[in-house]
Amino acid sequence: MADLAVVSLSGGMDSCVTAAMARAAGFELALLHADYGQRTQTRERQAFHEIADFYGVPAHRRLIIGFDSLKAIGGSALTDPSIALPEGDPDRPGVPVSYVPFRNAHLLATCVSWAEVLGATAVFVGFVEEDSSGYPDCREAFLRSFEQTANLGTRPETRLVFHAPLLHLRKSEIVQKGMGLGAPLHLSWSCYQGETQACGRCDSCLLRLRGFKEAGLADPIPYAFIPDHLKA
Repeated sequence: MADLAVVSLSGGMDSCVTAAMARAAGFELALLHADYGQRTQTRERQAFHEIADFYGVPAHRRLIIGFDSLKAIGGSALTDPSIALPEGDPDRPGVPVSYVPFRNAHLLATCVSWAEVLGATAVFVGFVEEDSSGYPDCREAFLRSFEQTANLGTRPETRLVFHAPLLHLRKSEIVQKGMGLGAPLHLSWSCYQGETQACGRCDSCLLRLRGFKEAGLADPIPYAFIPDHLKA
């Protein structure tokens, strides 16, 4: 029987390609998704289930968790409607207001708990460090530190290995990797604010569109607006 990997699957392009890479590496998939009061929570959950269906992941290896505490804490334009989500600028310096404070630590901790219960040997995450929005909890140093913490705090026989196969790729390389693996990018959803059509204006949309443009491909999801310089 193949080893089992817990994959953190938001439903976005990066996590979709990460799931495809975990499958290509020979792992059976257990997919974890978080609802934390984000603006596109319903649409992201839909993407999660559609990607899970595509890979034939059974219901008992799909877990949706609720982080109501992250919405209650606030401090992010994704979870607090009183904080405006600005026009996207992928090259803007500093940590953007879309950063959800320490969200990925909550995600990783839950992945570790579930992995230990399932007897999984690996945790896969879609962190992207070099071509991301500048989130501090997407950095390799953070991930390696958390891996060490996880293995200190679990049973001796657990011995989890953390994988972030996209960590040092540009978005265009992620698009190409996903297409090469047959990942269902048409089912993924990356927009921070649109649920019927992607807005084409937020950081996440602009990074995704730029990736497809640089890869010489058209993004298969619907957009309400695409800047002229990013049209395929």
